[in-house]
Amino acid sequence: MAIDPRQVLGGILTFTMFAMLGNMVKRDHFDNPIISQVRITEFEAAVEFEKPEVTEQSKISVSSKGPWLEMGNELRQCWTRPDSIEHSKGFITFSLTNGPEYHVSQIADAVAIARYLGAKLVLPDIRGSKIGDARDFGEIYDVEKFVESLNGVVKVVKEKPSEISRFAVIRVPNMVTQDFIAENIKPLFKAKGNIRLATYFPSVDMKKKKERNELDSVSCLAMFGSLELQPEVREVVDSMVDKLRTLSRKSEGQFIAVDLRMEILEKTNCQGLSGEKSCFYPQDIGMFLRKIGFNADTTIYVTQRKWHKSLDGLKEIFPRTYTKDSIIPAEKKTKFLTSESLELEKAIDFHICSESDVFVPSISGLFYANVAGKRIASGKTQILVPTERDTSSPTTNFISSYISKKDHFVHSCYCEVGAR
Repeated sequence: MAIDPRQVLGGILTFTMFAMLGNMVKRDHFDNPIISQVRITEFEAAVEFEKPEVTEQSKISVSSKGPWLEMGNELRQCWTRPDSIEHSKGFITFSLTNGPEYHVSQIADAVAIARYLGAKLVLPDIRGSKIGDARDFGEIYDVEKFVESLNGVVKVVKEKPSEISRFAVIRVPNMVTQDFIAENIKPLFKAKGNIRLATYFPSVDMKKKKERNELDSVSCLAMFGSLELQPEVREVVDSMVDKLRTLSRKSEGQFIAVDLRMEILEKTNCQGLSGEKSCFYPQDIGMFLRKIGFNADTTIYVTQRKWHKSLDGLKEIFPRTYTKDSIIPAEKKTKFLTSESLELEKAIDFHICSESDVFVPSISGLFYANVAGKRIASGKTQILVPTERDTSSPTTNFISSYISKKDHFVHSCYCEVGAR
């Protein structure tokens, strides 16, 4: 494919790119990093790649405007809403930490545990990365819709009773199992009456379960049907998405979202466990997208907060590259783009990446996994995993295996229409 004549890089860029591609391995899916801490940072994750399986349903039609993919097959809900149960006198508390990609899993585990125990669930607060940095749940999420969505499944109370001052703390692995609840949490709950959950992530495994159990329906409801942005945050996200679509007139309103945060990449060892490159920098992303067929007029949103000099290489290839600083409504900058607003920024990024026409992760982790789940549930299946191997291969080779292999947990919750 010829390089757009407006590009500054020209023939030098092309030669450099092919030289790089000639030495690459043929694997392209982010596997699950192993993480042991209760509170973690994304750059600590080790990553590997896995080649996705190409299927008929993952094929992309390449046009002169780029390899845009239409909405995926219609999905239907596979799970049924659990019956109402009686609740015990005990309470469960927990906090949401590390950003919306973790919130999704933390909510699902807490709701599943409360359901199993018949306990009342106290509305969580939201903890930031700094000690003492806490927000009310309602500053980011819609409280009433959360409570309503779980009505009859678990009892949600907005505050813990003032007479209860102590809660027994237990560490809980994400994607908690019934066996773990029965063997480790239930005895403590019966003995103490009130417990506090501290979710940790021994892995970010969001793979589809081989065997389903009665708590899966509860987890599906909590993960995909309970968390909605509160009105002001939703309004900001909608405004930014509309702005990106307006800027994308030459690609019929379609845009790409790239999870590309330099503060994480700069602290990440991009050498994978097997010696392969495991994350991608701005120019890597730009060359990858250009070579698989996206033209220079394509609009790209990156999750980087403000412009970083490393983004210059991406912008040389795709001039219509934007950060949130350049497209957020001016009157919202003071509230949403300050040093105290990191959790709000993460929520914006998570939802824009979930709603874009194409999503490209630059590094593996729970952000990638849970954005993928939200996209699959809504039929937005164009998730392209970058690679350094020969991009003259069919574009379908770069579709996330969460799509091509249908191995994401979301496929335990939603099925194609007509499938059993």
